[in-house]
Amino acid sequence: MNYRHLHYFWVIAREGSIAKASQLLDLTPQTLSGQLATLENNLGGALFRRERRRLILTELGKTVFQYANEMFTTAQALSDLLEQPPEGRPLTLAAGISASIHKLIAYQLLEPAMELAREVKLTCQTGSHSALLDQLSRRELDLVLTDREPEAGEASHFHTRQLASSAMSLFAAETLAQTLTRDFPRSLNNQPFLATSVDAPYFTSLMNWFSANRVKIRVAAEVDDSALIKVFGRKGLGYFAAPTSIHDEVCRQYQVVEVARIDEVRDTLYGIVRASGVPGPAVERILGQADQ
Repeated sequence: MNYRHLHYFWVIAREGSIAKASQLLDLTPQTLSGQLATLENNLGGALFRRERRRLILTELGKTVFQYANEMFTTAQALSDLLEQPPEGRPLTLAAGISASIHKLIAYQLLEPAMELAREVKLTCQTGSHSALLDQLSRRELDLVLTDREPEAGEASHFHTRQLASSAMSLFAAETLAQTLTRDFPRSLNNQPFLATSVDAPYFTSLMNWFSANRVKIRVAAEVDDSALIKVFGRKGLGYFAAPTSIHDEVCRQYQVVEVARIDEVRDTLYGIVRASGVPGPAVERILGQADQ
């Protein structure tokens, strides 16, 4: 396919006539008509039909225009970007966030990158730890924020930096919390617990703590969304666990109170990048938190 012919077709379709397109492209209408005919012959079908001196896209024309529009719109955006001086170009940051991470903490970890002097175009994607590492390997992501380190067999492909670590606290609506704080931790026996259905390392540690303290768990709901589990807690449906580091925000936003802090159970978060290549300024700013 001749991409110059495809570009001519795109301009004709966008402008709605060969006459208008010829003015923009500085070509004669006869030349454009000939180039359009060549493209139609190569594609094996008409791209336009005429209705009262108007050019109407055929079904084939609509399909070709859809792809051409994506191509040339993206190319124009790239051209506009490259025309800017290097120091004025926005930085890009594609971050993967493990589904088991509390989103308030994810924001706190990403925030330093957004405070850079240069504009940062951020895209975030949540998913499982393994799926996000696969995307990182394929260079679809620049950074993965997660609560576990890579497996031994894949560790050599990545650089891992511990970014944060926090004790865990139990939270509940005030009425339920008043019951749970008396004679803690025995007060937790058979009380409604809001469990995460995501395989988070801290959750396994919390279950071990319950077992060591002979607490009988009654799971009222399993929720794989860190925000939704707090909403359930606010409604008094049970108590839940969240990192102590976001204690103030959890209590304020979800109108709950802390039942107890459990120092033996910790939530540790990591930033993971590819072992090859040099991280961009936005990633370096995030990883630099570990040195502060």
